[in-house]
Amino acid sequence: MSPSRIQGDLPDPGRGSEIFAGRRLIVGVTGGIAAYKTATLVSRLAQAGAQVTVLMTDSATRFIAPLTFQALSARPVYTSAWEHVESSDPQHISLARAADAAVVAPCTMDCMARLAQGMTDDVVTLVLSAVDRSRTPVLLAPSMNEVMWEQPSTQRNAQTLIRDGYQLIGPGEGWQACRTVGAGRMSEPEEILAALAGALGRSPAHGQSGAGRSR
Repeated sequence: MSPSRIQGDLPDPGRGSEIFAGRRLIVGVTGGIAAYKTATLVSRLAQAGAQVTVLMTDSATRFIAPLTFQALSARPVYTSAWEHVESSDPQHISLARAADAAVVAPCTMDCMARLAQGMTDDVVTLVLSAVDRSRTPVLLAPSMNEVMWEQPSTQRNAQTLIRDGYQLIGPGEGWQACRTVGAGRMSEPEEILAALAGALGRSPAHGQSGAGRSR
């Protein structure tokens, strides 16, 4: 049975601009062809006034260049756990603490497995491991082949992630890069924006900037 996930009855994406303004958001990008859609997501968030920090796994950089996200967000892009944009914070703890929300899009089968097992050997999983999900929503937008999505291991990992406090957006059904039609397609940027706006609206920190929170 497919896990419970965010789909349908989402807030109107057009209502999200006031919610995103001034928010500190993390966007994680992992190695899937759907990474090209994430450029639209980052652009829309930046246009809405959000401060967007993009994290990319090494495999994600094979699909889309970090420079693309740097240009869209007007901020440095993290591509390695050993990369210290904030020289005083080599573990990126302050980045995780300051975030109002985080989203991983696309979230591959491999990334889901790593998060479910608590692995932190890339910059995306490392930063997310330091996010307090009881206060800060973390959304995952799965993206993979239909057979990969239906694998028992993926379904187990999805259930584990939901129990651990992650929120899954989709996946949807449609045309896939493997030339088949089925479940596993990453949700569209508009759906992710709407889900993110809804999560921020429900967050205990709604209406506060990340910098102003006590931890």
